[in-house]
This record gives sequence, C-alpha cells and structure tokens, in this order.
Amino acid sequence: MRSLSLLLAGILVLQLPPMVLAQDAPPKLNLVVVEGDGAINNIRQRTAREPIVQVEDENHKPIAGAAVVFSLPSQGASGTFTGGSHTLTVLTDSQGRAIAHGLKPNSVQGQFQIHVNASYNGQTASASISQSNALAAAGAAASAGISAKLIVILAVAAAAAAGGALYATGAIGGSSNTNTGTPAASLVTITPGTGTVGPPR
Repeated sequence: MRSLSLLLAGILVLQLPPMVLAQDAPPKLNLVVVEGDGAINNIRQRTAREPIVQVEDENHKPIAGAAVVFSLPSQGASGTFTGGSHTLTVLTDSQGRAIAHGLKPNSVQGQFQIHVNASYNGQTASASISQSNALAAAGAAASAGISAKLIVILAVAAAAAAGGALYATGAIGGSSNTNTGTPAASLVTITPGTGTVGPPR
C-alpha cells in the first residue's frame, strides 16, 4: 500500500507543469557604462576621465542606492582615487548613476582596465572600463595640430597682406630703391614653410 502511494505521488509530480516546480528567477541587475570607456588620461597634467556607470533593473529602470565598487590595477598603468586608494565604493543616485570621483593616472604609460561591480538586494552585476595613460592626451595633440596649421595659415596671409600694402603704396613696383640702388621687389620675400606638430615640450 505504501509503495502504491509513492507511485501515485510520483505520477502527480511528473504531470505537474515545469513552471510550478521551478522557483521564480530573481530579478536581473544591469550595469551600463555611461562615460569613461576608451578615455586617454594625461600623465603630465595628472588628469583623467572619471568613469560613470548606471545600475538598472531587468526593465532598464534606474536603481537608486545600489553599491558600486570601482577597482584599479595595483601595478603597471593604472591610477588612484582620493587618498591613494585603488578601490572606490559609491552609492548610485536617483538616476541610478555612480561616478568615480578623484581618479588620477599614475606615471606609467599604457592601457588598463577598471573593474566595476554593482550590488543591490543580493543581486550583482559587473563590467570593465578600458582607459589608457599617455604623456599627452589625443585631444590635446589634435588641438595642437590644428593650432600649428592655423599659425602657418595666418603667417602666410599676413605676409601676403603686407606685400599687397607695399605694392599699393608704390614701395614695390619701381625700378630701384633710391637709397640703395637695389631693385625694390627684392625687399619682400615670402617663403612658405611647413608646420611641425609634436608633443608639448
């Protein structure tokens, strides 16, 4: 009789739909990198792009009060947070965002990963943010290139304007200079040069 009861119980369990037997899956936590990924930090100026992440629930709604831990490498290209620490814990704001304030690059050039872990109500999520340390940030180098080109253009334009003004006043175009006997056209020479762009010295 007992074996029959066990057999009937087994049959009932097998007939129950899988959804009844399975427990509800816990809500999923999403960690989104908002800013800082791919940033190039300037070693000379000790400036860095502060990483910003956003913690969301499974419906992509921001979660306030989630704990976010930013972790930097302890060796090689890296940086530190305020107080010289390699880790920083921040709680997300009302928009679900956490900002790693106080990030300063170290003096080692190269790429590194910032590991980010978020936790809320027993749920966790993680992400990685790639950054690089360089002697001059790419943006600064690009702006330096633009400045150098602009200087060359302005110098050529100024020289041309000066030559035009001299011609208009009759200083150029005469057969000779009354003081030296040298042809006046030889007094103004415009030689275009080439701009050179390099790292700041």
